[in-house]
Amino acid sequence: MRSFATFRMTRRAARAAYSLLLRSGLPLYLLRVLRRGRSEPLYATAIGERVGRYRSAAKPGALWIHAVSLGETRAAGPLIDALRQAMPGRALLVTHGTATGRNAGQSLLKDGDAQAWLPFDTPGAVRRFFDHFAPIAGVLMETEIWPNLLAEAQLRGVPMLLANARMSERSRRRGRRVDALLRPAFESLSAAFAQTEADAARLRDAGVHQVSVEGNLKFDLTPDPGLIALGRRWKAATADRPVVLAAITREGEEASLLAAWHGVTLPRPLLVVVPRHPQRFEAVAELVSGAGFTLSRRSGWGGAPPDMAASADVWVGDSMLEMPAWYSLADVALLGGSFEPLGGQNLIEAAACGCTIVMGPHTFNFAQAAELALAAGAALRVGTMAEGVSRAVAVALGDEHRRRAEAALAFAAAHRGAAVRMAALVRRATMPAA
Repeated sequence: MRSFATFRMTRRAARAAYSLLLRSGLPLYLLRVLRRGRSEPLYATAIGERVGRYRSAAKPGALWIHAVSLGETRAAGPLIDALRQAMPGRALLVTHGTATGRNAGQSLLKDGDAQAWLPFDTPGAVRRFFDHFAPIAGVLMETEIWPNLLAEAQLRGVPMLLANARMSERSRRRGRRVDALLRPAFESLSAAFAQTEADAARLRDAGVHQVSVEGNLKFDLTPDPGLIALGRRWKAATADRPVVLAAITREGEEASLLAAWHGVTLPRPLLVVVPRHPQRFEAVAELVSGAGFTLSRRSGWGGAPPDMAASADVWVGDSMLEMPAWYSLADVALLGGSFEPLGGQNLIEAAACGCTIVMGPHTFNFAQAAELALAAGAALRVGTMAEGVSRAVAVALGDEHRRRAEAALAFAAAHRGAAVRMAALVRRATMPAA
């Protein structure tokens, strides 16, 4: 009995310390949001929502879906479509943490739906959030675990589900260090719908009681045909040059990419660099120019690429929500986030566009998808950026990319269906007990 009481006190103390830390850091958090708003103005809008303060009334009983950023919001799209079929007439509340997520989320809304920032995880902010919206249930996308938010939901009897759930071994190791804080949050989940068996095992180890493997929602994403056609028009403007795409790159990768690109034998293919974060667009353009390459930026085109773009060494894709166009332009893509220990980016979208993928050694965020793509012949793995550049150039200059493009399309099509499965489970979890 004493040990159980000590156990509960440890958990309470951990969350109290966490809450105190967040309260003391709230001014810095809001200042960071305002500063981020200088480069991404949407960040600084409706700032009261960040602390659970709202200007307009909300209709209670919506199904709440939280998709923190762009990737999670795009993955939520097929699930939202399936939920509208499974639960017709149910209004949705969609929340985000980033400007890219909120911007993309606007296209998912219909009349009667609402959109807001997820509040900072202080006890007062999350209480006000639940008081204001009173959702029927919450669906958190992928990895979003917030201790105070989940504790408040449990207190109010609001079922919370983790959809498209993933957890890397590195994340699990880190989580064990603060197990007294995170385990109650994981235990409070009504269910988790894991992408893979490995994710499911780690989620169970973290404390989730009900876990099922339902697949990856990103396989259910269908590339926009208009963007596919746009990419093909861009391809026509390259004067038939082979194209190597550095897709969704992260800080540190562009410098090594450009250094390796200097070693590519002339005439080089066209290199296209699309950074992950819009606030880095200027810095990446400066890196390209500073490395001595001629540059054309998507933001300066208007409609079609200007004539001078065809002869530029490098294009910088400083635009949002156009990845299918970039993949359709490219003969081969270097997978951003995989050449530094960052876990890699979503390779499924590239495959669905028929783009061959060359990835580095770090794909732990999408481990199973990466291995399946390798097995299907849709992707190649290399050890360093220099090796990646060399392999990508060889693929782009030869005929291999055509064969691998067909394999990529087949790989993407073979793993669809997660959205319908998850929507049925969400509906079941939100139905009142008989």
